[in-house]
Amino acid sequence: MSLLHVVGFGLKVGHLLLVLCCWIVSVIYMNWFINSGIMDTKIGIVGNGAKMWIKWWEKISGKSCKIHQQYYQYFGSKRVKRTLWRKLLLTWVVGWVIVSLWIFCYMSLQATEKRKETLASMCDERARMLQDQFNVSMNHIQAMSILISTFHHAKNPSAIDQRTFARYTERTAFERPLTSGVAYAVRVLHSEREQFEKQQGWTIKRMDTMEENPVHKDEYAPEALEPSPVQEEYAPVIFAQDTISHVISIDMLSGKEDRENVLRARESGKGVLTAPFKLLKTNRLGVILTFAVYKTDLPSNATPNERIQATDGYLGGVFDIESLVEKLLQQLASKQTVIVNVYDTTNHTHPIAMYGSNVTDGEFHHVSTLNFGDPFRKHEMHCRFKQKPPWPWLAITTSFGILVIALLVGHIFHATVNRIAKVEDDYCEMMELKKRAEAADVAKSQFLATVSHEIRTPMNGVLGMLHMLMDTDLDVTQQEYVRTAQGSGKALVSLINEVLDQAKIESGKLELEAVLFDLRTILDDVLSLFSEKSQEKGVELAVYISDQVPEKLIGDPGRFRQIITNLMGNSIKFTEKGHIFVTVHLVEEVVDSIEVETESTSKDTLSGFPVADRRRSWEGFKTFSKEGPFGAFSSSSSDHINLIVSVEDTGEGIPVEAQSRIFTPFMQVGPSISRKHGGTGIGLSISKSLVGLMNGEIGFVSIPKVGSTFTFTAVFTNSNKCQSQQIINQPNPASSEFQGMTALLVDPRPIRAKVSRYHIERLGIRVEIASDLNQGLSTIGNGTMVINMVLVEQEVWDRNSGISSHFIHNLRNIDCGVSPKPFLLANSSRTNSVACGAGAYNPTIITKPLRASMLAASLQRAMGVGSKGNPRNGELPSLSLRHLLRGRKILIVDDNSVNLTVAAGALKKYGAEVVCVNSGKDAISSLKPPHHFDACFMDIQMPEMDGFEATRRIREMEHSVSKGEVSMEAFENISRGHLPILAMTADVIQATHEECLRCGMDGYVSKPFEAEQLYREVSRSHTSAYINRFTSLRKRSVHRIGAEFGWLEKSFSLIVRVSKPIDFSM
Repeated sequence: MSLLHVVGFGLKVGHLLLVLCCWIVSVIYMNWFINSGIMDTKIGIVGNGAKMWIKWWEKISGKSCKIHQQYYQYFGSKRVKRTLWRKLLLTWVVGWVIVSLWIFCYMSLQATEKRKETLASMCDERARMLQDQFNVSMNHIQAMSILISTFHHAKNPSAIDQRTFARYTERTAFERPLTSGVAYAVRVLHSEREQFEKQQGWTIKRMDTMEENPVHKDEYAPEALEPSPVQEEYAPVIFAQDTISHVISIDMLSGKEDRENVLRARESGKGVLTAPFKLLKTNRLGVILTFAVYKTDLPSNATPNERIQATDGYLGGVFDIESLVEKLLQQLASKQTVIVNVYDTTNHTHPIAMYGSNVTDGEFHHVSTLNFGDPFRKHEMHCRFKQKPPWPWLAITTSFGILVIALLVGHIFHATVNRIAKVEDDYCEMMELKKRAEAADVAKSQFLATVSHEIRTPMNGVLGMLHMLMDTDLDVTQQEYVRTAQGSGKALVSLINEVLDQAKIESGKLELEAVLFDLRTILDDVLSLFSEKSQEKGVELAVYISDQVPEKLIGDPGRFRQIITNLMGNSIKFTEKGHIFVTVHLVEEVVDSIEVETESTSKDTLSGFPVADRRRSWEGFKTFSKEGPFGAFSSSSSDHINLIVSVEDTGEGIPVEAQSRIFTPFMQVGPSISRKHGGTGIGLSISKSLVGLMNGEIGFVSIPKVGSTFTFTAVFTNSNKCQSQQIINQPNPASSEFQGMTALLVDPRPIRAKVSRYHIERLGIRVEIASDLNQGLSTIGNGTMVINMVLVEQEVWDRNSGISSHFIHNLRNIDCGVSPKPFLLANSSRTNSVACGAGAYNPTIITKPLRASMLAASLQRAMGVGSKGNPRNGELPSLSLRHLLRGRKILIVDDNSVNLTVAAGALKKYGAEVVCVNSGKDAISSLKPPHHFDACFMDIQMPEMDGFEATRRIREMEHSVSKGEVSMEAFENISRGHLPILAMTADVIQATHEECLRCGMDGYVSKPFEAEQLYREVSRSHTSAYINRFTSLRKRSVHRIGAEFGWLEKSFSLIVRVSKPIDFSM
């Protein structure tokens, strides 16, 4: 039970109490009104309506009195005493006390389990780091053994002496971060001892006396050691690192622990560890890792006896356990919240403490296994927290709050029972209200459980009808409104899909499309979504796309739009003043520094407010760290287009402490931000994953109280090789009516002028720029060019009303034919600009953000162009599309009449003959062989018989046809042996898709759908059917094969033609 549920329950109880109080007050007031003498004096004033109301109330009161009498008789006969209510109240209190204690124990247990998981994670991390560093040192010691074998024993004379060995080990100590020293002991037989001692100049010393009587650092004297006793062979140390040079001349085989270690190492050929023991001189606990040094001609598959005979010596590395663990913990200084103990558990009954103390405080601990390469030795790391667990305040407050609420409810219940004797007439009404409240609660729960599925069905009708509306006679402004409504509807659907996207991303099942799209149109649509919000806030919203970015790209426009929408949505949410600026360039432009760098000074920004330097947002991109001009992403290859997109705002910025978790799913900057602005906290996480799927990177820079800049890269495919394809329903914003015109833009800010110029030139208009009105008048008065329109930034217009009036006056008196038409570029439609008294020459206001379609519509209305000869929106497209599915008969099965209308209208647009039925049983009847349908769209959730069951029965009928029960000649089309059945549902989870395939469906269309989706699925399913059928009939006669191939060719041509450019001027 969460705190949110507790609060909700408290609100329900409070609402019930409020209703009860209101009912009691109304009863008291009505009884007073009826029974008092005031009623007689007021009745003439209130009229007949009041008389009817009073008669109705008297009837209700009379019935209530009868109920009260029956109630008294019933309870009086049962002799229900007041002690029963007290027992019930006591039971209620005791029950909720038990429930509160259970909640406290449960939440405390959950907190303890989480603390255990945290301890386990931290302990495993430390164990892994210790093990990895030990392996590094072990590998280097093994490499040194090969080095000694090669340069000491295999060369005569030896290339290694004590000085060389000491210098080498000292210089390479960094490669063995956990060793305190390395020493080499040579194998000497008893027959060689005298000659060896003369050669070395010292006597082989004995070690076991030091093990029995350990000495401290200051008391250690090597010359005082006893000579090694007579034995078959010796292992005196001849080379040693300076840190352990005191072990030179000591026989490693004279010590019990070292002897076992050496013998086991040379037999196995692997590294062997000793048990923990006190190190010489330092008297600290440590272990020795020993590798045998063999002759160079020893085969890799040698037996243990061969290894013993081929042994030349033994290389040992001394590990100071306490030092190496302390070094490890120093590396994790920021996480020193646990106490670490390391044990040698080779003997489970008597483990040896290698690091730390054996003292425990009774709190739980975690054990991580350590593997140091020696299977004979077992080691473990025990971890426990330094501090005791904090008080479970959340569990205490939650359980206590629930208990308080339960006590309040009990008090309310007790007071209500005591009040029943006085307000019996309200009893039945209260029971009815209670039933209604419970029914409403159940209905609300059912609604919340199905809304995520059912919302797609009406949204399919909304978007489908808007799409059909686009095919009617609309002017440019109406088209813009419909497109904006379509974009808003799609954005709403995208919000529903965000959680599904997150689940797909986490499971790795999200895939991108590869279709042709217009990048500029996508960004115009996104601007339309946020234009109203930006105008309300007075925030300037702008988009600039470099001229070097191609018009058409191949990729996933929906996912690209989703990324831009998420970033711009966050910017518009947190920006109250200034601007939001989206820029798109080729990555090569940024690398070559071609006029795309933005400084953080207010002079070079869009609105004059300082911004975060966008260059810092891509500092960590791997794309920019490649060698060469641009590494593997060079534009010399025309197959890929590498874009870099920046979204810059002047909003609140992101706090420094929250910047590290900005891309974490379901994480907000802070609780206050979530309450103020809302949001799920998964938009940026999804955007980062989508950018990764596009082979790009995303980063940001944010300065609190200044703003944020998010930048990402994405790789798309160049569309130069796909000129035969064209985007459907992506209008070209450029209008031929403006070709050859010239516009004067008055704007003192270079970046803002550059953005405005970009949008105006998209209409085919030539643009001249002036920094102020006086310079603009000079440009117009030169007479060197004909200026058709003047667009003035509102900042310039409001700066000086006198200059503005003078500008309009002179503009009207220009002697160059038709005077230029003035326009005012404003961030809000509620501009405070005052008319200049120039009549028709008042500037026409164009509200930002600028988009090509909106700008074209505004110019057409103001200048009186574009109204003639405009074709009907749906006329020519229908003429060019209507033949694509001509002659095809398609069955649509859906119990929703709106969806039937939308789907039928979409397919009829392509010339198909459509038949609609509203149940699975009707679909089976229509598709009973023989039939003449080419495809079927089947809804899944339908009453009586769902789409799954209907599809299974249809496939069973087809299976009977394949067995010969029904002749294949009954079908005119070769594909009708297997009718393509395509699912059409609002359920978009992966399990539903898999179930569609299992029951025999051929495709899947999710609601809300578009006409192009239906056409693509029909074409794809027919192509697959024709290919399968052509393969099965390849042994038939030549003329039949030719006929089959003709159908196959026609089907392929249909897929290509839907992507070809649609010539609307035919």
